[in-house]
Amino acid sequence: MSVWLPGAPCTPRGCVDRTASAASAPPAVLRLAAVGLLVLAGTALLPFGRWIPAGPVRRWCRWLVRAAGVRVRVVGAAPPTGGLLLVANHISWLDVPLLTAVRPARLLAKSEIRRWPVAGALAARAGVLFIDRDRLRGLPDTVAALTGILRAGAAVAAFPEGSTWCGRGRGEFRRAVFQAALDAGVPVLPVRIRYRNGRGAPATAPAFVGDDTLLASLWRVASARGVTAEIEVERPIPPGRHADRRALARAAQPPGAPGHRPPPVDGHHE
Repeated sequence: MSVWLPGAPCTPRGCVDRTASAASAPPAVLRLAAVGLLVLAGTALLPFGRWIPAGPVRRWCRWLVRAAGVRVRVVGAAPPTGGLLLVANHISWLDVPLLTAVRPARLLAKSEIRRWPVAGALAARAGVLFIDRDRLRGLPDTVAALTGILRAGAAVAAFPEGSTWCGRGRGEFRRAVFQAALDAGVPVLPVRIRYRNGRGAPATAPAFVGDDTLLASLWRVASARGVTAEIEVERPIPPGRHADRRALARAAQPPGAPGHRPPPVDGHHE
């Protein structure tokens, strides 16, 4: 398996709970309408994005997730300022606004998203950095571009699993993106994303996996009940603690994931 072309065994039919019912249709329609209005408002403000403070951007992202019917719970310390690489496990399209709710950042995404109707154009206007995963020779240029953005003091957000998982399983963090943090000398901030149902068990309805379509996933999320997104902000991993990208990727892995190595405990937040 390539370091840049990972895959996940999760599929909508095999992993994802069904939520649609006659009773859930009316609230789902209202939720999708609310999401649409928020997206339109955000689109109208995109040209002024560089002048909008981080606080309103974070609140808009939380409103977007809440409008879809998903409660949001964030725990952990506030992220540091300056150049920063945010990394998280990947389950759903909801992960993007959830990660931005932690700290607004330039998102790293696969080039296929650029071709999505409406969403692709919006992502491009929002400054998303697209990667052509079929062109591995372009990887050094991508890492160099990320390094420049991080050195300039901006934040970059990435999902190093490279593919979405249903939430019951996890993938291994791929190493390439961590090279940019090493080269730029910036900290890495691991963020853990979980979705829970009303009983506290893992909820798979938000998962966007396999051959799932965006429209099908939107409807499934909007028609689900009692889903909560939990975002856990971990301690930043300071620059210089790990000498190579392999060790850095392992340290940033979620606990229990393949290849995870817990960082040294020094009794305080960096």
